[in-house]
Amino acid sequence: MSQNPDTLRGARAELIAATRRGDAWAKPFPAVGGGAHPASVLVLFGRLDSIAAGTDEATVAADLDVLLQRRAATLSSHPGQVSFPGGRAENTDADAVATALREAEEETGLDPDGVEILATLPELPLAASNHVVTPVLGWWRTPSRVAAVDHAETVEVFRVPVAQLLDPANRHTSTIHRMGRTWKGPAFDIDGTIVWGFTAMVLDALFDAAGWTLPWDPSIERAIDV
Repeated sequence: MSQNPDTLRGARAELIAATRRGDAWAKPFPAVGGGAHPASVLVLFGRLDSIAAGTDEATVAADLDVLLQRRAATLSSHPGQVSFPGGRAENTDADAVATALREAEEETGLDPDGVEILATLPELPLAASNHVVTPVLGWWRTPSRVAAVDHAETVEVFRVPVAQLLDPANRHTSTIHRMGRTWKGPAFDIDGTIVWGFTAMVLDALFDAAGWTLPWDPSIERAIDV
């Protein structure tokens, strides 16, 4: 007999519940113009290696990490930025989930068979590269070895503890000055590696909707050098 998802507890259940809140997590993203390309990213959470496997209901947010990567500085789109694994949809992809898993495997060597898909989130505009991006939320039931596969695209793959991302000491507001305007958004400082832009916005909104966010000071601003 299947379990009622509304009675489940633990970090996995909190993530699933967060995806149901629609407007509560999908904060405003700058609109894209016509002809935007469809794309997907894999937002993959798993248990820290130091946490023994057990029931999902016993797993709390502090026991988790999330898979991120750093894009090559030579790329024409979002060079050098930290991102989720993912990319543009191809005609052979059955859906957004297929795109996210294919791209994650190509970029990080991830074994898709170890990933449980929790939800497909609403499309979000990514104006900087004219894409509409579907975040695919995953639970890493059986972690596999990951590393940068093609250094022309990805230079580093890493698993970041969620507790480190949630620590108020590691949070600030990023500022970007372009074309006479200033853009501001959430950012995370992970031992000197800055997570900002689209990826930080998705994490920030998802943490809020899951009820994981700790009070932090958005008045602390740091400029992004792009």
